[in-house]
Parts: sequence; C-alpha cells; structure tokens
Amino acid sequence: MSTLELETSPVSLNHTRPPLALSVHDLTVIYNGEPALDGVSFDVQAGERVAVIGPNGAGKSTLIKTIMGLLQPRSGSVQLHTGNPLGLGYVPQYEDVNWDFPVTVRDVVMMGQTRRIGWLRWPSREAWARVEQALDRVGMTDLAGRQVGELSGGQRRRVFIARALAQQADILVLDEPFSGVDAHAQSTMMDVLDSLNADGMTIILSTHDLNLAFRRFDKVLAIRQQMLAYGDPEAVYRPDILSQLYGGQIATLEDGRHVTVFVDDHDCC
Repeated sequence: MSTLELETSPVSLNHTRPPLALSVHDLTVIYNGEPALDGVSFDVQAGERVAVIGPNGAGKSTLIKTIMGLLQPRSGSVQLHTGNPLGLGYVPQYEDVNWDFPVTVRDVVMMGQTRRIGWLRWPSREAWARVEQALDRVGMTDLAGRQVGELSGGQRRRVFIARALAQQADILVLDEPFSGVDAHAQSTMMDVLDSLNADGMTIILSTHDLNLAFRRFDKVLAIRQQMLAYGDPEAVYRPDILSQLYGGQIATLEDGRHVTVFVDDHDCC
C-alpha cells in the first residue's frame, strides 16, 4: 500500500516559459499486436524534471525506449529541440543490461563518447578528462577501475548517469532507476539528479514511487496506454486521475489543505 500526502494550497506561477527541450506528438506504439501507447503527446521544457507514472504494463518503459529511438512508433514523432544530436543520455532498466560483460567503470563511462570520437579511434586526453569529471560528479571516482559487474545496483545506475555526462547530454532519460535499490542508494541518486538539474540538465524519469514523483518533480505524466494527465503535481494529484490510472484501487482522506491518497498497488504496479 503506497501512501502520500500533498498540500493543495495555491501555487504562484512563473509565466516566463523556458525553451522546449523535447516534444512528443501523437505517439502510438504497437507491441504484440496491441497498442502499448496510443496517441500520447506532451512537451518538456529545458531544465524541467518530469516523472512518468503508471501501473505495470501501462507503457512507461515503451515510452522511454521510443524517446531513445530503441523502439519505432506506428505513428507520431519524438523531436529533440536542444540542437545537440547527442543530447539524449540514457539510464536503462537494470534488467536490460548485461552486467557480466568484463569492462571497468571507466570504460563504461567512456562508451558515452564513442559516437563523438568515432569507432576505432583512440580517445584523446580531453575525452579521458571528461570521463574523470563525470565520475567525480556522481561520486564514483574511487571505483573507476572496478569491474562494473562488481558494483551495487545504485552504483551501477550512477555509472550510467556518468556515461551520459561524458556524452555531454542535455536531457537525461531514466527507466525505473530506483527499482531494486535501497533507500540510501535512492537518496544518493536523487541528490546527483538534483545537482545536475540545478546546472540546467533536463530529467525525464519513469517510476512507481508516487511520493517521489509528486514531491520531487516539476511535472508528472500519468499514462495507461493513453495519457491521462500531464502537468504540475498539484494538477495530476487528484483522486479521479489516480483512480483511472490504477483501476480504482485508491482511497482518499481530505483534511483541510491536505489530501492523502492511498494506492493499493499490489496487483497493478
């Protein structure tokens, strides 16, 4: 049973909108003959933190992989507005990576620069310097020579964040990065993401953690094949939306300026 509480008091609005970083338009993706995503559209402004929520099978990972170009849509488009063709950095789901591959932490981070350097070319001194800077930024310098398969789950995710930094990505896209990690590892990763965001990096992250999504992100995208809601946490954190998202498996408790929502997520997420 997941529980979270959010204040419902008015929030002041800043009408100066930053430039677009990413646009998703009318995205439809078919998987095993069924729509995994159906007509999903949204924009992400530069420097925003966007959390993608929904139950298992809702299309969160499909959306992330389509944004990254790993899946091809039946229709619709994903447009990057940063002007940087290498602007998307990716932290995949834990299960999508072969952690037994015999490479060091430093080697994995250098892989983020392969397209920039070119295949079969020796990395320059500047490229290695970017690797060291990225490792330092995520607190992994002391483990740079370690085999990546020897690391904990949280450390492995931080290595992939460092890879995106070495790539000089503008947008960091993370697919369930907190799955299977303990509270300390999650807190450490969020500190890293907050620091990167403070420097202007755009963050798009899928998660089952509703408390994290509604408390620590600027926008929340609720999807269940279709987009049910997208906007400020206060606009998405509503019993009617969460009921559609999780199949009615919620209860609410209202107390003045607060609304507490209990989500029964044992069967759906």
